[in-house]
Amino acid sequence: MSQQSKAIVFVAVSLDGFIAKQDGDIDWLSLVDSPSEDYGYSAFMQGIDAVIMGRKTYDKVLSLDVKFLHKDKQCYVLSTKQHKSIHNHITFYQGELTKLVEELKSKFSKGIYIEGGGEVISELRKDHLVDEYIISIIPILLGSGIPLFKTCNIEEKLELISAKAYSSGLVQVHYQVHYSNIV
Repeated sequence: MSQQSKAIVFVAVSLDGFIAKQDGDIDWLSLVDSPSEDYGYSAFMQGIDAVIMGRKTYDKVLSLDVKFLHKDKQCYVLSTKQHKSIHNHITFYQGELTKLVEELKSKFSKGIYIEGGGEVISELRKDHLVDEYIISIIPILLGSGIPLFKTCNIEEKLELISAKAYSSGLVQVHYQVHYSNIV
């Protein structure tokens, strides 16, 4: 029997836990931009079959002055409204998130990238569907903004897989979730 795919959150946050300013601005991420360092993103994406993101995250990605980054992956954008996709690899999904993730975990052999945002991650946490977190902590305190983790009263026991500090000040931690060890 083949191994089931993992749902992996790969995200950048401020030191105080925000993924964006209150207005959605993420310009502060440029503090750690480096043409010679992608902080493991390319290697991570080689181990990914599919991407799940909320519509707000999708809109933000489209608003950036870059080409859509996931053309070689099947992307699922969660939305409450029907949308016509302009790309063959993008599916706007209106169904139950839990069902989608369970289907993708059994369908694919590589990982499923949970790109965000915080609401999507919190929904998956409620159903114990996040398997790993790779969190890049940016050396800035925003004071307020959109939090990575919405309140969902779910406790997760994490095992550290790795931690790495970069010369830019970014610190990246990689955790595996152990739901069976929750006290």
